[in-house]
Amino acid sequence: MEKLINQDVKEYKKLLEQYIMTQDERSLYGAELMSKDFIKNNILPEEIVSLHIQAMEELFPDLTVSFHHSMNFLLEALIYYGLAHQEYQQLREQQLTIKSEISVAAEMQETLLKTEKPSIDGLDIGVVSVPAHQMNGDYYHFVKGKGGMLGLAIADVIGKGIPAALCMSMIKYSIDSYPEDTMQPNVILENLNRVVERNVESNMFITMSYAQYYPSESKLKYASAGHEPGFYYHAEEDRFEEMDAKGLVLGVMPNSTYNQHEMYLQEEDMAIFLTDGVTECRDGERFIETQEVLDIIREHKELPAQELVDIVYRHFAKMQDFHLRDDFTLIILKKEV
Repeated sequence: MEKLINQDVKEYKKLLEQYIMTQDERSLYGAELMSKDFIKNNILPEEIVSLHIQAMEELFPDLTVSFHHSMNFLLEALIYYGLAHQEYQQLREQQLTIKSEISVAAEMQETLLKTEKPSIDGLDIGVVSVPAHQMNGDYYHFVKGKGGMLGLAIADVIGKGIPAALCMSMIKYSIDSYPEDTMQPNVILENLNRVVERNVESNMFITMSYAQYYPSESKLKYASAGHEPGFYYHAEEDRFEEMDAKGLVLGVMPNSTYNQHEMYLQEEDMAIFLTDGVTECRDGERFIETQEVLDIIREHKELPAQELVDIVYRHFAKMQDFHLRDDFTLIILKKEV
């Protein structure tokens, strides 16, 4: 009881005696005030129990042996409790610090990676991107080029948290720095691959699809770096086709090359881009089938693109009780009539 001065001992003993003799609530109020002083002076629980034992022995020297044993038992229990509680408080403070840092990083991520959905003649765009946790490991970005050309990047970072957010901000500003005359999807991926390979930790990789839409020709060009395959919806035939574009994920090999594909959008056709958080949703312990996602899109294909992606998200979020297990990003480009 090194932290307890003689005045504390005398005051506690006085209050205890008054309460035992009278059960006067004023004594309890005095004990409450003393407790606040104990907290302020960082008095440990076991020190208070030791103080109580000393006061009882002085007030009632004829206490039974059993009482002494019981109080000693309580004292030992509180010593271990105090140590465990102190460790818990330290862990809690660390968790609060980490949570605060993540919150700041999430705000920074939102600011750095913010992108506006552009207006493109003859094209209806819908986008939804929802993180499973505070930080989003998915990323999408729109670029508007010459002649109303639309550039679209969609990516998934293998490796989450603050480093992923910083990595994606580097990718965004790299894309924005490319001159428009070299903005071909395969060339962009090759350039980004070199940036990632040189600047990102070896345990972090990025999958990405990059596409360009030329409204004057209704032409879509695209290339992929190990990203989840997209889908093309042929409205006239009412069928989906996988946009099969293979390529190595960014950051593995410095000189990776990527194949480029192209197709033409007819009226009410759709190009669908997504991350694996969409196709790997779970219904209980069961992973959904990709066809289930396409069925929902087909069922609501008449809706505007934004309403369509929102419905798809709500359907699969509800299936998971709105507790996403992975980041969910879905983008639909729909050719207007």
